Amino acid sequence: MSLIASRIELIQLEARETARQRARRVIGLLMAALCLFFTWALLLAGVIAAVSSASDWPWYWLTIGAAALHLLLALLFLSGGSSNPAEPAFPLTRAEFQKDREWIENFQKKPKSNA
Repeated sequence: MSLIASRIELIQLEARETARQRARRVIGLLMAALCLFFTWALLLAGVIAAVSSASDWPWYWLTIGAAALHLLLALLFLSGGSSNPAEPAFPLTRAEFQKDREWIENFQKKPKSNA
């Protein structure tokens, strides 16, 4: 029973640590994405206004062209973004379970003595 209790405790510790790491990563990524979005939106608005005033093209046609270009890029990124496999969760627990399996297999293979 102590072996099972220690494995459960190990799973709980790793689950908490994994949750903390993922939460930090998600918050950081969301903040970076928000900052990048506003930076890009302001930069894009400025470029469209500058090109529109420097040329004879109306700003709405430039905006439609920029939107079409962004849609095309988004579709390209979405189609190629799912090729990275995720890192396996609970590496220590998996290693301990593998050791436990090997120990059980070796324990069952050894003949018992009648001493």
